[in-house]
Amino acid sequence: MDVDEHDHDHKEHLPCYRVSYIIIQVAFSLYHKSNNWTKHTNILFSPLSIFASSLMLSLGAKKNTHDQILEGLNFNLTETPENLIHECFQQLTYIFHQPDHKEQLAMDSSLFIDKNLKLKDRFVEDVNSLYHSKVIALNFNDTQRAQNQINAYVERETQGKIAGFVKEMEADTAFALMNYIFFQGKWYDDFEVEHIAEQDFYVNSDMTVRVPMVHRRGRFFLYRELDLSSWVMVQHYMGDATVFFMLPDQGKMWELEETLNQRHFENSLQLIDLRTADLYFPRLSITTTYDLKTILGTLGITKIFSNEADLSGVTQDALLKLDKAVHKAVLTFGDEVTEAAWNTSWSKRDVPQNLSIHFNRPFIFVIKDEYTNCPLFVGKVVNPTTND
Repeated sequence: MDVDEHDHDHKEHLPCYRVSYIIIQVAFSLYHKSNNWTKHTNILFSPLSIFASSLMLSLGAKKNTHDQILEGLNFNLTETPENLIHECFQQLTYIFHQPDHKEQLAMDSSLFIDKNLKLKDRFVEDVNSLYHSKVIALNFNDTQRAQNQINAYVERETQGKIAGFVKEMEADTAFALMNYIFFQGKWYDDFEVEHIAEQDFYVNSDMTVRVPMVHRRGRFFLYRELDLSSWVMVQHYMGDATVFFMLPDQGKMWELEETLNQRHFENSLQLIDLRTADLYFPRLSITTTYDLKTILGTLGITKIFSNEADLSGVTQDALLKLDKAVHKAVLTFGDEVTEAAWNTSWSKRDVPQNLSIHFNRPFIFVIKDEYTNCPLFVGKVVNPTTND
């Protein structure tokens, strides 16, 4: 490749990689600081999806409300101009709406506003063109009907993968944000599935549950993080997704979480090695629903939910604040195996003495898009048998 052409291409994409890096930083900050998650439940949230929702709202926010959103997301406008931020997200959303991504990834942030409010054309156009999202007018005077319409819309847009999105709607709602992301992991590499069997999963020192454990045999990208007493596995999935699994030794989860940051995932790519192993991994399906008001409050984004909100870029008909903001994430790791692969009576004597990695206790994972380097999900599996 011509050097000048390569330099030009590098410089052209560098700002968007800076945006990706900011998303990664905030992702770990959210994991450490948010009050939404506890030590005893599964964690699953999408940094990319939360960023997209927040930036979309900033299009209609003005003055202090606008500045607080961008500052809360850790953007420095002297280093990264606002128009460039939105352009980068326009590229991201375009990529994720391509057919090869949509087969396993569905992401959207939709705004629902009272039909009696007159929207500004510029806001509607920007939301649609930059974020592939819609602003939908509803009759919020009929609260139950509005709730049913939102749920029907989300269920239709996700081909039935997400149902019953909104559980309850406040009677005085006039402006609501519904943000969802669905990911179905399909292994890119063709590993041999030996069998699936019920095994113990050690939730904590006092609790053990039985889960379907998939046994795969093959060569995996693995390495031992000695400082954190953890195994790290990197796995590629269909649709340019890469997942980092971090499995701490028994009783070492707290130490891992205290020091976890983006550096570990940068180092993983340098230290990772292809090793022959027997991998035991639970079948997973996790659904979480969070109040974005609490999550964004962790980042210092509060004005948009208060009576001080300035959303005059959305409408000038009335004083408007964001009444409800919901973030829902759904993640499944499926395995296309036949019923004949099930075996509940196998023993360790049937398995050669290779390196064995058992994901039979709580572990952390980060899923990122390989092309954009953006974190799609950050999560922790505490109990595979619980959902939402």
